[in-house]
Amino acid sequence: MRTIRVETSGATILLTEAPEPKVRDRQTGEIAKDANSGEALMTIGVVYIEDGESSLIKVTVPEGGISEGLTLGAPVSLPGLLARPWESVFNGQQRHGIAYRAAAVTPAAFPAATGAAA
Repeated sequence: MRTIRVETSGATILLTEAPEPKVRDRQTGEIAKDANSGEALMTIGVVYIEDGESSLIKVTVPEGGISEGLTLGAPVSLPGLLARPWESVFNGQQRHGIAYRAAAVTPAAFPAATGAAA
């Protein structure tokens, strides 16, 4: 399926879950690795807010892309954020969703308030 670049310049993204290793196989505890680099993959939880709507999403990030100084509830930047639709059959049931992946997660600033009185 096609990978879709996500434009985040108009969004506020807040960290809701600290980075954790992405588990490839729950039975063995094997950690997922990037297919090209072999680097361990991590997952983070964020709330993505844009145009008055919000969504909780999980994002996969290479371990080397996790910046120091991340704080729960604080704004973050997700450079290179991509969305990839997926579907599979598990135990005879059709499942589908969107997988999110970013090159990194870095601290960011809250967007400047528009129309605020000085």
